[in-house]
Amino acid sequence: MGDFYSVQTEKSVDEAVEALGSVLKKHQFGVLWDLDINQKLVEKGIAEEPPFRILEVCSAPRAKMALSTNQMVGYLLPCKMVVYEDRQSGRTTIGFPQPDALLGMVKDEKLESFAKEVGGILTEAANEAARS
Repeated sequence: MGDFYSVQTEKSVDEAVEALGSVLKKHQFGVLWDLDINQKLVEKGIAEEPPFRILEVCSAPRAKMALSTNQMVGYLLPCKMVVYEDRQSGRTTIGFPQPDALLGMVKDEKLESFAKEVGGILTEAANEAARS
């Protein structure tokens, strides 16, 4: 598996964020935070970029399990997902860093299957949000 996963969609960034939030709920993940980069740029008097949103998502039961296994996981929580307009194609992209790549920093073999499970769920959610 690569370090990052991404999928493109014909949806707008706002539509993809809404779809992703709905799909994540079905997988027991919630969106804890949604940062609209352009909103922050405008607030600071900086010119806008193509739409770019950063979502922090979490599954409380999975976070508890991971933290119970190794508290160093807290450095990596919650999971980040991005939804943005690709500069080259103009299409919306949904993506995230692979949990197994990130958890490699913790170096705890007990978390390997957990990381693959979460990565699989996030991949499925990104793909479903891109299609639905």
